[in-house]
Amino acid sequence: MARNKEFYRDRATLGWNLLFPLFILFGMAIVFSEGRQAVFEVAVIGEAPTSRFFELPHVRFTPAGDDLDAALLRVRQHRVDLLVDPGQRRYWLNSTSPQGLLVEQLLLAPGVEPSVQGRGPDPGWRRAEVEGRQIRYIDWLVPGLLSMNLMFSALFGVGFVIVRYRKNGVLRRLKATPLSAAEFLSAQVASRMVLIVATTIVVYVGSDWILDFVMVGSHALLLLILVLGALCLIALGLLLAARTASEELASGMLNIATFPMIGLSGVWFSIDSAPRWVHWVAQLLPLTHVNTAARAVMTDGAGLVAIAPQLGALAAMSLVFLGIGAALFRWE
Repeated sequence: MARNKEFYRDRATLGWNLLFPLFILFGMAIVFSEGRQAVFEVAVIGEAPTSRFFELPHVRFTPAGDDLDAALLRVRQHRVDLLVDPGQRRYWLNSTSPQGLLVEQLLLAPGVEPSVQGRGPDPGWRRAEVEGRQIRYIDWLVPGLLSMNLMFSALFGVGFVIVRYRKNGVLRRLKATPLSAAEFLSAQVASRMVLIVATTIVVYVGSDWILDFVMVGSHALLLLILVLGALCLIALGLLLAARTASEELASGMLNIATFPMIGLSGVWFSIDSAPRWVHWVAQLLPLTHVNTAARAVMTDGAGLVAIAPQLGALAAMSLVFLGIGAALFRWE
């Protein structure tokens, strides 16, 4: 009875337990409100013409961009099923992709393309094949799982520890020592950083040994992403725990930080079909930049210049979180 009274008298925790499930349901409903889900994905060079093929349901048509090599890499790695250049009447596919072969049949099917002088469908499409190792779902998923493990270890490992110290009076005792707040927070960052880097390396090596996932880029660059991502998420954990004294409230605050990142940062699935504003929100989340940079290095072999925007965003967020967290931190 005493514990129940303590719980419902804690208005912040009670409100969180009531509102958090609604936040999740409404958030997912908004993000995935698209009624028609695409089965195939076709990249288009230039403007898509008016024809039945480009109006087919369950086919998502996305701009291929100006970089043909990058577009062909997407076909090579099975990230798109077909690359089409309507202006040149040409298309590219990976012959090892079952979905690519099916989309090709849709493109060349009678009645899909306009007739030429009454002689049936335009036969002018030129076929080109690309080859390459297929990027399996597990290859795409590994960077997201590693970064998600990084997120939980950084946020909960730091946030709960500080809140427990504050609740049990440990911070009050430390306040009476010559230890400064900056020294204490720096020690928390360093300790958690060493643990996160060590455990992530072990998980990475073990997963690679079992799954043999794709790793095209530099391991040194991947380590840099790990360090910057860990620093940013540890700093966020320090910020959330700067003044929190209740473990229940801390759990709610950490959940409200982690669940949007799990849903919007591309851990389990792509959000390409989500509304444009969802993409803008995702860019505000640290895990988005960790995932984007790690996948670019692991599956595309991206270099330092290519992932510089993501590294810059993580560094800037780290400075902001550390600055605000240090300013708000209280021993009691």
